[in-house]
Amino acid sequence: MKAEYLETIGLIERLHRHFLEIVKLELDGLGIHDINNVQGLILFNIGDAEMTVGELTLRGCYLGSNVSYNVKKMVENDYLVQERSEHDRRSIHVRLSEKGKALRDKLGVMHDRHVAMLAQTPIKAEDLQAACAAMKRLERFWTRASDLAQRPAAFTPAA
Repeated sequence: MKAEYLETIGLIERLHRHFLEIVKLELDGLGIHDINNVQGLILFNIGDAEMTVGELTLRGCYLGSNVSYNVKKMVENDYLVQERSEHDRRSIHVRLSEKGKALRDKLGVMHDRHVAMLAQTPIKAEDLQAACAAMKRLERFWTRASDLAQRPAAFTPAA
């Protein structure tokens, strides 16, 4: 079980890095150089929502990135609009600008292209569903493990 667990951890990281490379290649192909791949992923995940930086951090997985820094850069490059909350002046909300929506749509086309390409592989919807289900269980496990790590006496493994 230990070997499979460690292999899974490594695979998750490699897959995420591969996907970020694909986003980088897509941005390069579109001639877009004022936003990086992590920022593009953040932008895509914002979608039509308006959220705080804290909510954005909880919603996505941005490996090795500082979400606040990336949001600041996307605001500077006109991909995001940033506004202080009317109800809580300490809270800042972000949403896509028109430029951000245009890029989000282009990244959506990339995803559509990938889905069409998947139809030409042995990977089926059921495979993706099973992989997703396993990743969600692992996410729940890690969430519980992090909670327990903060209270180490709460869990003692069976001998």
